Amino acid sequence: MYQILKNQLSKNPWNKGKLMGQKPPLIPQEIWAIRIRLQDEEKLRDLALFNLAIDSKLRASDLLKIKVSDVSSGDHVNSRAMIMQQKTERPVRFEITARTRKSIETWIAAGQLKSSRYLFPSRQSPHLSTRQYARIVESWVSVYPSVILDTAGRYLLVRGVLPETVDRAGTKWLVARASQYRFLVCPH
Repeated sequence: MYQILKNQLSKNPWNKGKLMGQKPPLIPQEIWAIRIRLQDEEKLRDLALFNLAIDSKLRASDLLKIKVSDVSSGDHVNSRAMIMQQKTERPVRFEITARTRKSIETWIAAGQLKSSRYLFPSRQSPHLSTRQYARIVESWVSVYPSVILDTAGRYLLVRGVLPETVDRAGTKWLVARASQYRFLVCPH
């Protein structure tokens, strides 16, 4: 009897310390940090996927089922697109920014995608699955969970520990210099 009670007392809840439910949205500085990293690493598919996800604000299931013909006509990517949502069965019209159009055009050319194919194909199925998409998004966010550019785009704010500290609006920021960028590191 004592052994059973002892085991029940020592168990922790499975979700203790985990962020449950809907995650907070990315702030503009985080979006820019992810975009810059994807451009620097020349990940054409991921950049097109990220930009289109930001522009369209579609659910993953709808985003992954977009065909090349839904966003382009010939070699030109349209400035607007209309997609039928799977969940609500309602049409959603969204604007495609110039940056996103350029990344999609580059991806279509590099992937040699035909208009009848899905915009984001998978090796094993016609298009990426929502689980694959979740892993891709996790890789974008996990690399930069706390990296943001300041409002002027001059500083890269990163969590970490360095010897120098600067008081910035009541928060202690650690400062490091690296080539042309000035890094501010927040010790959280």
